[in-house]
Amino acid sequence: MPDTTRSASGKRPVVVTCAITGGGDTVGKHPAIPVTPEQIAVSSLEAARAGAAIVHIHVRDPATGKPSAELAHYAEVVERIRAENQDVVINLTTGAGARFIPSEDDPKVGGPGTTLASPEARVRHIEAVRPDICTLDITTMNFGEFVFVNTPAHLRVMAKRVRAAGATAELECFDTGNIRLALRLIEEGALASPAMVQICLGIPWGAPATVEALLMMRDMLPKGTFWTGFAIGPQEFPMVAQAVLLGGHVRVGLEDNLYIEKGVLAPSNAALVEKAVRIVEALDARPATPDETRALLGIPRSAAVG
Repeated sequence: MPDTTRSASGKRPVVVTCAITGGGDTVGKHPAIPVTPEQIAVSSLEAARAGAAIVHIHVRDPATGKPSAELAHYAEVVERIRAENQDVVINLTTGAGARFIPSEDDPKVGGPGTTLASPEARVRHIEAVRPDICTLDITTMNFGEFVFVNTPAHLRVMAKRVRAAGATAELECFDTGNIRLALRLIEEGALASPAMVQICLGIPWGAPATVEALLMMRDMLPKGTFWTGFAIGPQEFPMVAQAVLLGGHVRVGLEDNLYIEKGVLAPSNAALVEKAVRIVEALDARPATPDETRALLGIPRSAAVG
């Protein structure tokens, strides 16, 4: 899907995604992290009003703030968003259920914190809720101190089921080898083409958040690929600028970065989106609307309101 849509002003529409809450251990580090389904929905709506065309959503246990895979939480978040906003593009994670931490006594057995689940279980909320988009993590890697497990066989199962549910798969790639795997799965027909790819930088222990890494991964993609580039922590906003300059789309949010500037906690997801929009506009582009985003990705309008 060529990214050639422009307004009468000639400015390129750049899709801004806001990653609302994530699945990391951030609740105790920032009071603004949304935890309950209501808080996640409210933060998503605020981000949309600030200029985000896509909201990327994880859910948490309302009692503990820890990551959750509870179907009812996803359903409530989506219902609350759609009750007020029929336009914003909803993107749900499928990353829950991929964590493996070897037991100290027997490394073949998962220790505390392991969440490994079947590929079918990891996409059941996609089949039930039917969002516009869902992520597929095209990687098995050391992810901080645990292993993030997404085997090719599991990815084939998940891809087939999310496609049947009508969701567009966003292929999250953390290093060059992930893009090679994504291209192989596309060649096999397991994944749709043209693809929607997200280049994820700065995550321990994937590709670094550098211009060189972004450029190398971008250049591996086939012509016409819709791609987003983002980085975590203090490289979040520099990577917004780099992605725009290299022809891509952008992502910000409290999942990726807690600070609006050095030493200053971001007051909200909306504040992070507003800063990203300012960068986009300063580079003579403009934030894409949800309808433009659907046109770029080939997402039917009916999928957003059904």
